[in-house]
Amino acid sequence: MVTRLMDLWESNALALLCALAASLYLLWLAVVLSVIDIRTHTLPNRYVLPAYPIAGVLLVSAALLAGTPGHALRTAGGALAMAALYWLLWVVYPAGMGFGDVKLAGVLGLFLGFLSWQHVVFGVAAGFVAGGLWGVLLIVSRRGTAQSAIPFGPAMLAGTLVTMLVLPA
Repeated sequence: MVTRLMDLWESNALALLCALAASLYLLWLAVVLSVIDIRTHTLPNRYVLPAYPIAGVLLVSAALLAGTPGHALRTAGGALAMAALYWLLWVVYPAGMGFGDVKLAGVLGLFLGFLSWQHVVFGVAAGFVAGGLWGVLLIVSRRGTAQSAIPFGPAMLAGTLVTMLVLPA
């Protein structure tokens, strides 16, 4: 994301502001949703659903203002791809994932899609790796077992944020 922000800085200051606002919004959303999901194992609609229009408008505006309409299409495509994948996982095994995770996946797909399809793929993978590591840590610390339910939203958010920061755009 840093590389993309630098590109936007060179092309259009308003595009940069839109992308920066979207990034700060994601950071805020990650903190709020992670705390709630860890405490309650839920991702409330009052936070997740408004993220679609807020992030969508900011990221699509950044892409269009920068003169890269392909990024705008990929932003929407990333949301659809991630939401579809998580929906499929939920349909196949609903006990393994809450529907809040499915809704959050689309939001995260907006951000990852804004960067590249590679970001979408690595973001999904990083979320599952983070969730697996969280589960292993719970088992090793004897705070859980292999059958323990863990909140997956924080892992999804961590995977997305790490992917956005580490993988160049």
